[in-house]
Amino acid sequence: GEVHTAAEHMAKRALRVLAVAVVEGGELSPDDGLERLRGRAVMLGLVGQNDPPRDEVIDAIAACRTAGIRVVMLTGDHAATALAIAQQLGLAAEGDVAIDGRELAAMGDAELERALARVRVFARVQPDQKLRVVEAFQRRGDVVAVTGDGVNDAPALVRADVGVAMGITGTEVAKEAAKIVVTDDNFATIGAAVEEGRVVYRNIKKAVLLLSTTSLAEVVVLLGALLIGLPAPFMAVQILWNNLVTEGVITVNLVMEPAEGDEMRRPPVAVDEPLLTRTMLGRLALMTPVIVAVVLGWFAWRLEHGVPVEIARTEAFTLLVVCEWFNVLNCLSERRSALRLSVLRNHWLIGGLVVGNLLQIAVVFVPALNPIFYTVPLDPGVVVALGLAGSTVLWVEELRKLVSRSLARSSAKRAT
Repeated sequence: GEVHTAAEHMAKRALRVLAVAVVEGGELSPDDGLERLRGRAVMLGLVGQNDPPRDEVIDAIAACRTAGIRVVMLTGDHAATALAIAQQLGLAAEGDVAIDGRELAAMGDAELERALARVRVFARVQPDQKLRVVEAFQRRGDVVAVTGDGVNDAPALVRADVGVAMGITGTEVAKEAAKIVVTDDNFATIGAAVEEGRVVYRNIKKAVLLLSTTSLAEVVVLLGALLIGLPAPFMAVQILWNNLVTEGVITVNLVMEPAEGDEMRRPPVAVDEPLLTRTMLGRLALMTPVIVAVVLGWFAWRLEHGVPVEIARTEAFTLLVVCEWFNVLNCLSERRSALRLSVLRNHWLIGGLVVGNLLQIAVVFVPALNPIFYTVPLDPGVVVALGLAGSTVLWVEELRKLVSRSLARSSAKRAT
């Protein structure tokens, strides 16, 4: 009783408890079981081992919580020890309970799924029980990542949506079973990987939005000109040049955008969420008509004032590219103003814009390229006017972002 009470007290202080005893009366054999030693062992005392969590792990768990990621502990430790460690990590609060292996074994599947909503610590669990917990989370519709380092973790690592093995302490079996190996055995690295993944996914969406807007605008401008009886605003080689070269140089570097800083303050993306979300479709529906109106309107206006079709076509082609450059700024963020974002943070994008600009200048002003691309040199004053006209797409999107931010602030105030 006294030893058990002392062990419980030590376990609640997040100590792993070892009992130390000696056996009197003869040597011990490897075949001697606990029952044969009972009554012969003399208790010397208890030893508590303390392995305090690293600060970066505590911060990483807090960041995961903010990001909508729920962290659950499954361990072979004593329930009191596991719960105390979980409280140190910020996984559990005062008054929370841990479920041990015996309680878990007595639960039905439905009862376990209900318990998952409130329990964050499972102690004294066996390998098959870890697997059962993973499957219960998946039945709830959760995307599950499992970390592990031992052979007994392999079934859960295989069954999880993302199995993460430890690279230093992990066994070869665990590494083979996992989809990802963390080379420094640091939980904070997993959080950093999640953040990086969100950055990559967001950048892909930015590139998709940019490509979709420009490509759709090209098609609508051509169809619009045909419907109102105008000549084609672009030649086929100009469209090919814009899509493969000018737009390609910019888009490739847009996906190199660094983090915006709020990636770990957003909820996870649903598994079934389309790449083109409702918000993106709304932005597409706004920016595409603006580009169409600017380019087609300019082309029609210039023709109406007697400008030769070769010049008007070169201007429309250049104006489309200018709109695309301003649209890149629109795509840097969904809500934040492009005027508040430093373009210098992405040297790759700066390089892409410079290269794209130089290429477009060459196509328009280098005489040897004019016959190939059906262009003619433009008056510098016209080029400035094209720049001002192309900026319209930026100002319209800036207005949308301003309204979006205002509505978000109003919703937040009503919620509080």
